[in-house]
Amino acid sequence: MGKDKLRKFKAIDGYKHVLQPSVDEVREGFHMRGKWNTDFFPSNQPLVLELGCGGGEYTVVLAQRDPKKNFLGMDIKGARLWKGASQSKEENLTNVGFLRTRIEWVEQCFAPGEVDEIWITFPDPQIKFQRRKHRMINPDFLAIYQRVLKPGGCIHLKSDSEFLHGYLHGLISSMGLTIHETYHDLYDQILEQPMHEALACKTFYEKMWLEQGKAITYLKFSFPLAN
Repeated sequence: MGKDKLRKFKAIDGYKHVLQPSVDEVREGFHMRGKWNTDFFPSNQPLVLELGCGGGEYTVVLAQRDPKKNFLGMDIKGARLWKGASQSKEENLTNVGFLRTRIEWVEQCFAPGEVDEIWITFPDPQIKFQRRKHRMINPDFLAIYQRVLKPGGCIHLKSDSEFLHGYLHGLISSMGLTIHETYHDLYDQILEQPMHEALACKTFYEKMWLEQGKAITYLKFSFPLAN
């Protein structure tokens, strides 16, 4: 491991707003499950989760924009989390936190109905058929997200992949989910809404795709309410 990575790992080890549970801690019953808004964040307010948050850019910007919500970025790569964790610490943002663990363990980390919204920004589309189970929006993952979301809670997907956008549209149709917003070319279609949350931040990869002329897609959807 390089010296820069070691430096970043050492830094986030001392950040109170970054949790890095071991595999055993997650599997045996993560202590923060069901208690994020009472024991982790200072204010009990809607909880927004960004899955695969990378450097945490989106998590931090959304938190800056909306102090009446709590934002938690989740990623397994500690060196990536360092950027957003350091920025939020420097800016004293009390409504931002980070969780270093695997996306597969979302349900072990959050109680049923604990999360108000989920953001997924620029995930690997895993285009090959044999990799479909690794897509962050496959049916198994969607079922998990539904269980941790409050009734009526939304999922936001922002991507540079037209394949992933179309794939999710197909899933939504087959599963009877509700689409609230959909754009196959986000920046071409909602420029008249400059304050739209999907335009809140351009991540490193988003800027790169835009420079290459790629369209950015966006989908906001929710699960049906239980009868």
